[in-house]
Amino acid sequence: MATTSNMMQHIAIATPSTFSSREASKPCLALFTTNITCAKLKSSCHISSTRSLSQNVNSTPLRFGRMITKAMSDSNDVKPLPGLPIDLRGKRAFIAGVADDNGYGWAIAKSLAAAGAEILVGTWVPALNIFESSLRRGKFDESRVLPDGSLMEITKVYPLDAVYDTPEDVPEDVKTNKRYAGSSKWTVKEVAESVKEDFGSIDILVHSLANGPEVSKPLLETSRYGYLAAISASSYSYISLLQHFAPIMNRGGATISLTYIASERIIPGYGGGMSSAKAALESDTQVLAFEAGRKHGIRVNTISAGPLRSRAAKAIGFIDMMIDYSSENAPLQKELSAEEVGNAAAFLASPLASAITGTVLYVDNGLNAMGVGVDSPVFKDLDIPRANKN
Repeated sequence: MATTSNMMQHIAIATPSTFSSREASKPCLALFTTNITCAKLKSSCHISSTRSLSQNVNSTPLRFGRMITKAMSDSNDVKPLPGLPIDLRGKRAFIAGVADDNGYGWAIAKSLAAAGAEILVGTWVPALNIFESSLRRGKFDESRVLPDGSLMEITKVYPLDAVYDTPEDVPEDVKTNKRYAGSSKWTVKEVAESVKEDFGSIDILVHSLANGPEVSKPLLETSRYGYLAAISASSYSYISLLQHFAPIMNRGGATISLTYIASERIIPGYGGGMSSAKAALESDTQVLAFEAGRKHGIRVNTISAGPLRSRAAKAIGFIDMMIDYSSENAPLQKELSAEEVGNAAAFLASPLASAITGTVLYVDNGLNAMGVGVDSPVFKDLDIPRANKN
């Protein structure tokens, strides 16, 4: 995802190092950069646990161990990789909805980075300070490790609240809320404009956003406010992101959202209008695939992911039960990992999926294919195959 006509190439060297006698050894990056563009310097929120080699450190001398070197380059590096790889070198991705290191948004960012893409993220404004602080202090360093041993770099973090499309939509009580103090330009329109100003264009847009304030209520007891809030945050936000980001996406680009099987099957406990929001998201995916494909030449898909023990999922209150249920009843009897969803997203974003659009891709160990729960006592006398644990 090149921002300007200037090409940049840099080498990242990951080294275990110690900055003080009281600090545990943790990975650190040393960056050597040539031909830095002005667009890069505009980024006021370049988040990384990196330190310049010339920076003075008031502690014990640096201790260096085995060095892991990764070459990262822009689109001028066109040498093809062997085989049939997912190659996203020279591409830029914006992932909306990353606020920690254990959800699907983070996993998708990692997989895209592992394939060579540059990573930008949008973080919910009230969570921004904690997220940036954790990145700076190295709390996510272990989670940032890529398959080649290097660390995922996030070029810039943008404050984002996708419930609001423009500054005029923001109510006064939100503008004056102390959780939003110190942040600016965080509506969808403003973030898209900031990305355009900083980088020019993107190639990949990921929607990893969902919220239902009444998710614990049965649908029959959900208020109009709760229902519409779930639709606004969890499905319309995808439309808004596409409205504002599609004009700055390069043709051939890809957009991806995340949905859930509750859109088409009854999942008791997944209430507050969230099942309706996911159904709307999947329907919108098809319509947006047509409209955005014809107008902008980009692809629109959604991933129906299985249950994950993320912080967001714990808000539902029964995520552990859903994971156990999936493990007992899915064709593949194993717990789904966030990395598996991330890798599926990397495929959908790559040229390997250039003819795939308007699709719901199930990444759930096959649970969507089941018509009954085979762990029911009703089937106790049937010879049902079980996973070989050996």
